[in-house]
Amino acid sequence: MKPKNKFQKLIFDASKKLPAISETQVKWAYQNCIEHFGFRTKSGAITCLECSRKWADSKAKKYCICPECNTKLVIKDTLKKVFKDNQYFCILTTCKGFQVLRYFYISYYARAGKKALYSHNEVAQWWITSDGRNEVVARLQPVIYHGENWSMGSKLEMRRKRPYHNIFPTCVYPRQRLIPELKRSGYNGNFHKLTPTDLFQTLLSENKAETLLKTGQSALLRHFTIHSFRDIGNYWASIKICIRNGYQINDASIWCDYIDLLRFFEKDLHNAKYVCPADLKTGHDLYVIKKREWQKRQDREKAKKKALEDNMRYREMKSRFFGIQFTDGLIHIQVLESVEEIMQEGDAMHHCVFVNDYHLKPDTLLLSACIGEERIETVELSLSQLQILQSRGICNKITEHHDRIIKLVKKNMFLIQKQLAA
Repeated sequence: MKPKNKFQKLIFDASKKLPAISETQVKWAYQNCIEHFGFRTKSGAITCLECSRKWADSKAKKYCICPECNTKLVIKDTLKKVFKDNQYFCILTTCKGFQVLRYFYISYYARAGKKALYSHNEVAQWWITSDGRNEVVARLQPVIYHGENWSMGSKLEMRRKRPYHNIFPTCVYPRQRLIPELKRSGYNGNFHKLTPTDLFQTLLSENKAETLLKTGQSALLRHFTIHSFRDIGNYWASIKICIRNGYQINDASIWCDYIDLLRFFEKDLHNAKYVCPADLKTGHDLYVIKKREWQKRQDREKAKKKALEDNMRYREMKSRFFGIQFTDGLIHIQVLESVEEIMQEGDAMHHCVFVNDYHLKPDTLLLSACIGEERIETVELSLSQLQILQSRGICNKITEHHDRIIKLVKKNMFLIQKQLAA
């Protein structure tokens, strides 16, 4: 789309003046973003997919060095002849006072007996001011896809910000140019499982994020960056108590839920006895039980009326997603379609998905992962970011199926995106 205001015009004009990616940067990206393989047959012959050199090596087990191109190879015992891969590469630079994040899409094609083929295209740029204001310059991407299949024939233009523009790069070029505000923020090259875009925007727009980063509370930093429905200000007094007492919060989601429960029971949120529990999970579960018992003591008719009102509100907010379900043959995942279902999920799984009113959060979508009739984990998604916020089993534990559930949800995220775009 065309730039619509002075701010966008300034960015679009500056974008045209960015230098092309250098040969050194391209070479580094190819070496570090793509995993290089050597295919070994039953006879013991290894073929380097980089330079097509073939040789015998009976001693190598998992890795070897190609004698021709000196590339470190991961050995795969296979008769496969072709390998393809696509990854993202990021360059951090500055231009006209902006922090610029340049994302490149790398394509790799290798065939045994031929030299590997690489290509790269710049697909997105994030331009961020010193106060966190930002715009996106990117190529076109069909809305039916999620994170791949960029239209390489399109030009880099101003675009409306979409979840797929917020890219997790495989690697970030080590030589980085940063604006002064980022240099003093505590950023040291570690993104703490956040995208560069999310981390930089948070550090530049929220001064409390700098405190979290410098005090090592990276779990809280990531939590408040992703969970847009939670205002860090509501927890800041308790966070300062934790920092003052050297209390490290490793599970930010559970800790924030725990603080919400303490607030509900009007406990002193400035007291380290409460906000710095020796066993966070035990304390959290204790107050979940207390709140559940409190709810049971309330007037039943009033509870039914509220549940009915909540259910109507829930249907208004989330009915477009009802009916979405998918499976990989073992695990079946579907959207929870009523407050009653969410209540049953919370009771069966012994967690706070119902008692902490997750169903009333506009940005949250709740799904249940089951094997047969057995509930395995409850999945929470952010609709604005199309990211998995958390997936918890019974008593908030991570189950043996956790990674498989996460992979299955990500694979079918396009179903959610399709309803958002409808």
